Amino acid sequence: MPKKRTLRKSSRGFTLLELMVVLIILSLLAMIALPRFFSRVDEAKITTSRVQIQNLETALRLFYLDNGFYPTTEQGLQALVEAPGDAKHWREGGYLEKKQVPKDGWGNPYLYRAPGEGGREYDILSLGRDGKEGGTGIDADLKNWEENE
Repeated sequence: MPKKRTLRKSSRGFTLLELMVVLIILSLLAMIALPRFFSRVDEAKITTSRVQIQNLETALRLFYLDNGFYPTTEQGLQALVEAPGDAKHWREGGYLEKKQVPKDGWGNPYLYRAPGEGGREYDILSLGRDGKEGGTGIDADLKNWEENE
């Protein structure tokens, strides 16, 4: 007579102690990884804002070449997507690819001043994470006339 093989299922699960150890390890890993992740997010927003400022500068130069002047502070960057009344050779379709003025990495509008301070023809600023002039670190303003750090 053939022997019957019985398969024995292990009904043993994880103990409370094992679960606690796993949770502690996961918590420690999260404490190490999350600050690095969030600093990368802020770095990406700074880089995005700097690239957009450069793109806005290029669009303003094209506007100047076509019209012989930079938009005034009142006309603002909107003059790159909607023809101001005094533009004689405004480019059909505007000067920005998406036909809208972008917002900085934190979702705030860029500040535009023309003429700019210190004899510059214009200033473009992102006010950083805090949305206020001044600040340091992530809250520092990004300006078109300062070197990228």
